[in-house]
Amino acid sequence: MLARPILVAVLVCTVLVATVARRAHADERLSFHVPAKPLSADAVTSDWPAFLGPTHDGHCPETHLLKTWPETGPTLIWELRTGDGYAAPSVVGHRLVLIHRVVNEQVVECRHAETGDLLWEFRYPCNYRDRYGYGDGPRGAPAIADGRVFTLGVEGKLHCLSLDDGELLWQRDLFSQYGMKQAFFGVGTSPLVVGPRVVVNIGASLTGGPCVLAMDVKSGEDVWRAGAKWGPSYATPVPATLHGRPRLLVFTGGESRPPTGGLLCINPADGGIDFRFPWRSRKFESVNAANPVVIGDRVFVTASYQTGGALICIKSDFSHDRVWTTHELGAHFNTPIHKAGYLYGFDGRHQRGAELVCLSVETGKPVWRHAPEWTEIMPSSGKTVTMGTFRGCMIHADGDFLCLGEFGHLLWLDLTPAGYGQIVRHWLFATPETWTPPVVSRGLLYVMQNRRDSATRRRPRLLCYDLRGP
Repeated sequence: MLARPILVAVLVCTVLVATVARRAHADERLSFHVPAKPLSADAVTSDWPAFLGPTHDGHCPETHLLKTWPETGPTLIWELRTGDGYAAPSVVGHRLVLIHRVVNEQVVECRHAETGDLLWEFRYPCNYRDRYGYGDGPRGAPAIADGRVFTLGVEGKLHCLSLDDGELLWQRDLFSQYGMKQAFFGVGTSPLVVGPRVVVNIGASLTGGPCVLAMDVKSGEDVWRAGAKWGPSYATPVPATLHGRPRLLVFTGGESRPPTGGLLCINPADGGIDFRFPWRSRKFESVNAANPVVIGDRVFVTASYQTGGALICIKSDFSHDRVWTTHELGAHFNTPIHKAGYLYGFDGRHQRGAELVCLSVETGKPVWRHAPEWTEIMPSSGKTVTMGTFRGCMIHADGDFLCLGEFGHLLWLDLTPAGYGQIVRHWLFATPETWTPPVVSRGLLYVMQNRRDSATRRRPRLLCYDLRGP
């Protein structure tokens, strides 16, 4: 009576073992653990095609995400050993695209979003060396649109590839073509696709511009050039609809003497600049890195290095007024999230002293400040240490905030004007420089471990977790 079920079970196990064996043989960098759970029939899902998601502001439309975990944390579906870099992946359909550096090549990989299986890869040489000792890999996330992938490497090389098979469609060496020099931390912005154009915060100020460049997505040829005076920042251009008309908001400003930079409001049709709003630290060794946050017809910009934030009101004729400024929210590199009239973001230049702030959009005043802290036992030494989110990064998803702390902690947070609340927390890995925002698509969470784990000695990885809830 039991012979047939046992035989079936053996056959299933044999198939699973053979599948895992084939994966291990074909790609020893990939470890597949368990299949993802089915999606809830009521779940809202979405692609994550560009930096900070489908709306370019850290808001994720997904629902039915899992917010309770066992002590072991969320279920790990697959993990991929990666090279150097800080770039977030992008996901469209079942395709995930990642750019990182392996030895002296920048590698663009397309993998199956649920299994991690390699679909194609594209490689090109890279000789960048970070002068401050940070990673030598790319910083900018790929942009995916209309069957094309756009990647901007740490040396300013822009590639357009076919999403289907990785074929090179066109390429541009922006550093060479515009006589640019290596900035503080290389190129850190991500490309933005707006209709038939791909837009880059190029910042070729030393050679007379452009500050912002738009290219045709099909040919790669220049369509328009905007600005000439402000250098490249580490912020990504943001699309907006202001007073019923499309606009681009580009927060510029990187390495320059004297230090200059600020917000540009640009007409995406022709590159015409509506206005310039100077906003950058007076320190030479500083950058603008957080994206502009669009709040109706107002825009919030923020920077660290004793700079703070400013709210700008854009009028119907596309002139502007400064509504207020504040020193209470100076984000170093992670973009604050707006929700229902309040901004939530991490203020602080350094790890110690960084605080999570709730700021009123109407007044510019902080409603509360909180430095999330707790004690952990280090797996490697057994010592008790005080940990926290420090300069964390967040996305807003399923009504709450999903936060990735600077040392590898994952948290669901309940943030309201009434205060800070922690729903759940788990330590994914013990590494510094966890600066890449998390990505959520179709109920799966993608997290970048950018440095070697001090507890397990595991090398940098891309990890895929199951957040599919009931």
